[in-house]
Amino acid sequence: MAKQERRDSLVIRELNLEHLDQYNRLLRYAFQVTNRDLFNSGYEEGELLRSKRPVLEHANVIGWFNGDKLVSQLSVYPCRVNIHGVTMRMGGLTGVGTYPEYANLGLMSELIKMGLSGMRERGEWISYLYPYSIPFYRKKGWEIMSERLTFTIQDSQLPKTREVPGYIERLSVGHRHVLETYDRYARCNHGAMIRGKIEWEEYWRWENEDERTAAVYYDAKSQPAGYLLYWIARDVFHVKEMIYLSQEARTGLWNFVTAHYSMIDRVQGNVFRNAPIAFLMDDSRIQECIEPYFMARIVDVAEFLRRYPFIGQWEPFHFVVTDPVADWNSGVFCVSRKDGVQRVDSKACGASATLNIRTLTAMLMSFRKPSYFHLIERMQTDPETLTPLEGLKIVYELK
Repeated sequence: MAKQERRDSLVIRELNLEHLDQYNRLLRYAFQVTNRDLFNSGYEEGELLRSKRPVLEHANVIGWFNGDKLVSQLSVYPCRVNIHGVTMRMGGLTGVGTYPEYANLGLMSELIKMGLSGMRERGEWISYLYPYSIPFYRKKGWEIMSERLTFTIQDSQLPKTREVPGYIERLSVGHRHVLETYDRYARCNHGAMIRGKIEWEEYWRWENEDERTAAVYYDAKSQPAGYLLYWIARDVFHVKEMIYLSQEARTGLWNFVTAHYSMIDRVQGNVFRNAPIAFLMDDSRIQECIEPYFMARIVDVAEFLRRYPFIGQWEPFHFVVTDPVADWNSGVFCVSRKDGVQRVDSKACGASATLNIRTLTAMLMSFRKPSYFHLIERMQTDPETLTPLEGLKIVYELK
């Protein structure tokens, strides 16, 4: 069968619970998930399949079918994220996969276009994803928005214990104080995802949470102010996540890690790029590795700009944007404010900056400064415009 004839024989449909088994098989094939992987992640027979029911019940899943056979798919989770203090609806792109015999037919490109249109209709003005291929998703308009720092600290480099007024309790990773502390953290940290039940389930999807422990720091008033999700294996203290709402809590959590000095050879873990691990260590000569983490793309520029919390006093300006996938994002977007209401119009006004959807996303997500994008020729503007754009930079500090 010719390539075009093969493509013409396929149809796009929404997935529902009757497609659960096919959805799971394609997912496992695309990500090469073996039975051993499932066992090591704590899944019993059939449990992963059952755990995917909420995806098809609550997410928006579309796929290409050859008759009744599912051959390509993607899922969009309805999520919420903190954008500089403003909670926005976000479409989390995941579950992306195509059987190799159906590759190079443009199936995924069409699914992504439909996925973006669906997000726009539902008011999800921004989308996140964890990329399996950064070049592929860049072609579709996503851009790196955060970095992850992996660190290794030898036992001799652990920070000295410092006196704090609070204390630590070891709890289950699903304890309400863990969930509540993360929620407080997410609502005052730009870019963070607001985790509900499904988000937490996905967070633990490929790990055995029964083998993980939460160390929660309580302040002098016995209020949770931070936590550490960890496990110890083969003399290594593994840090999955460290969240703290104050420097006191950070110190208290590291005191807890140091208390394991006689039990471990080293500490390994991950933190977000802006967490200054080495700088805060007594011995800063630790191993660190920085790698791209999440990618994001603005789904609807006009609606995103209307809600974006530009601060301070500023004159009207406009972006000239190009988007290779979502044609509604290609054009002029004038941002102005009148009587306290932020407006976005399609007529040029004030200073101008020309850039693509990837650069606009990375800039408004504060991944890099406007001057950096101008320097590397990802944004065309003049020095007189660059200065006020730099002034629009938002610093949303932890409170």
